[in-house]
Amino acid sequence: MALYDSIAVIYDPWSASVVEDIEFYVEEARGCEGPVVELAVGSGRIAVPIARAGHPVIGVDLSEGMLGVARALAEEHGVGSLVDLRVGDLREPPVTERVQLVICPFRSLLHMPDEEQKLRALRAAHDLLEPGGRLVFDVFAPSPEDIEATQGLWLEREEGIFERADWDETTRTLRLSVRSGDSAASMELHWLSAIEWRRLIDEAGFELAGLYGWFDRRPFRGDEDMIWVCRRQD
Repeated sequence: MALYDSIAVIYDPWSASVVEDIEFYVEEARGCEGPVVELAVGSGRIAVPIARAGHPVIGVDLSEGMLGVARALAEEHGVGSLVDLRVGDLREPPVTERVQLVICPFRSLLHMPDEEQKLRALRAAHDLLEPGGRLVFDVFAPSPEDIEATQGLWLEREEGIFERADWDETTRTLRLSVRSGDSAASMELHWLSAIEWRRLIDEAGFELAGLYGWFDRRPFRGDEDMIWVCRRQD
């Protein structure tokens, strides 16, 4: 069973308030020819809006439960034929196509436990791109205020859905637990600084095309959130 299988049915209700990134990624897809690859596609909350805007999407995820939710969402919105869902790891995506855009939204790269695995994922994305193609992803590094406000507390994120954050600043690890009724899961997210991400991006063969502090494209000025736009150099 993949990590998100146990919470697939509550994932969209749990993340219902997270909408600020959707239009950003739809805008990134505009003008692309051919399919967009979304790594860690999850429930399709980004892929389906991109498909509704007329762009085919190849979505990769380890969780068959989440892919089932995504498939149903795509059919519900009449874009099932535009959303190609594949079971696989974002470090070894089952994609032979070469594309102009790869995206990895909702901080999914933080599931990689260390820099080596993050670099492996970045290089895998690089290999999916045509020369000049772009990888766009978002991550975060928490503020001391956010850690203090949430440390060890069960908070009701959405009605009937509870979330707990256990932060370890020494290892820079967040253990995030979610529960609602019979559905429950815990996961670890491992954050890096902007300087460390930039080094990995360079090592993976990208040049930096943009770095934003939020999805409204404000410049990054040491904010918690980082939205990276990377271009394949060769």
